Amino acid sequence: MQETFHHPASMTLPSSYTFATTMSGSNGTTSNTMTTPWMDRRIWSKLPQRLLDRVLSFLPPPAFFRARSVCKRWYALLFSDSFLELYLRVSPHHHWFLFFKHKSTLKSYIYRDCGGGDQGTDNRRPCEGYLFDPNDIAWYRISFALVPSGFSPASSSGGLVCWISDEAGPKSIILCNPILGSVIQLPLTLKPRLFPSLGLTVSPTSMDVTVAGDDMISPYAVKNLTAESFHIDVGGFYSIWGTTSSLPRLCSHESGRMVYVDGKFYCMNYNPFSVLAHDVAANIWSNIQAPMRRFLRSPSLIESRGNLLLVSAVEKSKLNVPKSLRLWELQSFGTTWVEVERMPQQLYIQFAELEGGKGFECVGHGDFIVITIRGSDKALLLDICGKKWQWIPPCPYSQGVGGGNNNVRDCRELHGFAYEPRLANPVTGLLDQLTSLSFQPYNG
Repeated sequence: MQETFHHPASMTLPSSYTFATTMSGSNGTTSNTMTTPWMDRRIWSKLPQRLLDRVLSFLPPPAFFRARSVCKRWYALLFSDSFLELYLRVSPHHHWFLFFKHKSTLKSYIYRDCGGGDQGTDNRRPCEGYLFDPNDIAWYRISFALVPSGFSPASSSGGLVCWISDEAGPKSIILCNPILGSVIQLPLTLKPRLFPSLGLTVSPTSMDVTVAGDDMISPYAVKNLTAESFHIDVGGFYSIWGTTSSLPRLCSHESGRMVYVDGKFYCMNYNPFSVLAHDVAANIWSNIQAPMRRFLRSPSLIESRGNLLLVSAVEKSKLNVPKSLRLWELQSFGTTWVEVERMPQQLYIQFAELEGGKGFECVGHGDFIVITIRGSDKALLLDICGKKWQWIPPCPYSQGVGGGNNNVRDCRELHGFAYEPRLANPVTGLLDQLTSLSFQPYNG
């Protein structure tokens, strides 16, 4: 498992430690200070195991997996119920991002590992993702070797990455924990669909999945008609795709992704721009008007610190204010937006020149928002609390291969999800039971 994370050789490693050591000689005892890259075993050997476990549970995943090479006991911690229980209680939340290479297809959220080599063999190569740590501005590469070909990443929550089948028909959905390499497949959806939007929320005690829109009427004519939901919780209640609902009339949501905030899934609606909201408990859809909806370009919905934000460029030739990129927050009563941040004008001029009208996408997690420019490897990071904007270095693993291939641009373009690396999530134990139980759909 220590090979799970790969990082560039140029990445900064922890510095050496300085220890004061006492040396005995024939003339008495002298004190000497020396620097060593290793911690003094005389100190660590006397620490109680429960204290060592607590220290290890606070390590970020890359450091934890490197530490597992120290001894057999540390290596076996992933299989220790007592350690995992401690980890779930005290481990801090890591607000990271998970990106995948993008290859242009019929819809924007279909991904492939499109590195160099024979294009006809791409689907047979294991897919890989790229983890970005916004605190340390560090990239890591991680493999999804157990995910079969014909699936695309669609969402992430609670340390699990959700993959959905590409083929038209009832959708197959896979949940993968890339840290452990575990894979769980959910039952097939009931409705045949082609490119639906998908929402996922996973907590330690429950999981909800919503697949909405794009009911397949024929291979050439699709309509956004219905949504179906999957629910499982520790209380023993299961709803296996039997809970269905109707979407608002004349909706057209093509982003392929949903954002979960405070009991509701949200997704963008187009022509004109608005926001669709699905109350999971009430199983009801509603339509929320977007701010400045006729002047928006490349709008994205993100979750940040428990709030729903809309990020978009604002452009209109006769508008009395300069073109800009703005952030709005949906207020608690769910119908009003308040502008909370705006990209500095000088930075926006630089951003607009690089973006060149190609469009951009946003993903948020915790205090951070990453804005990626389509068709390039350029990305901006916003620290919302510190109101700090900065360009982030390109992912060292996603660079395309030369040779004049038009797919090079697509291979450098990354599309991402909010991702919290977790060693364990108790809800996966409930999902394991699905393979041994028979269910009757619940019609809500």
